[in-house]
Amino acid sequence: VELLGKAYPQDDYSNVTEKILSQVGKDLHNKKHHPLWLIKEQVKDHFYKQYTGRRGTPLFSVYDSLSPVVTVQQNFDSLLVPQNHASRRKDDNYYLNRDHMLRAHTSAHQWDLIHSGLDAFLAVGDVYRRDTIDNTHYPVFHQMEGVRLFSCHELFSSIKDGEGLQLFEQGHRTAHKQECHTMEAVRLVEFNLKQVLTNLMTHIFGDGRFLHLFFLDC
Repeated sequence: VELLGKAYPQDDYSNVTEKILSQVGKDLHNKKHHPLWLIKEQVKDHFYKQYTGRRGTPLFSVYDSLSPVVTVQQNFDSLLVPQNHASRRKDDNYYLNRDHMLRAHTSAHQWDLIHSGLDAFLAVGDVYRRDTIDNTHYPVFHQMEGVRLFSCHELFSSIKDGEGLQLFEQGHRTAHKQECHTMEAVRLVEFNLKQVLTNLMTHIFGDGRFLHLFFLDC
C-alpha cells in the first residue's frame, strides 16, 4: 500500500479500503477558514492566553501535522492497552499491516511527545475507526486533546500543608482512582480538568446561563 510517500507491505491484517485511503492527507483541520480550522484556532488562542509560563510564553505547544499513520505500538502498547483488549480488533480499526495502522485516536502520539521532553501540549488530527455510517458516526473524524503533566509542587503548592502530600502510592484500584495514584492527587487533577473545560467552553460558546460540558469528535 502506497500512502503519504511510503510503501507498506500487506499481510493478513491489511483492511484499509481505497475509499478510506483517499481521505488520508486532506488535513481539513489545517485548511484556513474551514470550520475545523476555526475551532482549532479558537482552542489554541484560549490555551495560549490563559496558560503561560514564568516568562509569559505559552505553556502548551500545539502539534497538528503529525502523520496519521502510526505503529500498533504507538496506538495501543504505549497506552498500556492489553493485547486482548477489544479496541484492537480488526473490525474496529484500519490496519495497513500487523505493524502499522491509521491512528484510532490522537493519543497515539502521547508517548512520543512526552518522551521528547514535553509536559503540556495539544494534539490535533484526523482519526480513523471502522464505524458504521449513520447520523452521528463516520469512519473519518477529527480529535483535539490536551495533555499536561504535574509535579508535586505544581499540584499541591496552593494547598495548606501540601508539602506532605504525594502524587503516587502503592494502593488499590477503586471506582474513583487507579492503584498508583493518591486520592488527593486525583481530586485536584479532576478539579483542575473541570476548570479548564468550563473556561474553554465559555471562551468558545460564551458565558451562557447553562453550560453543558462535552468532548467533541468532529
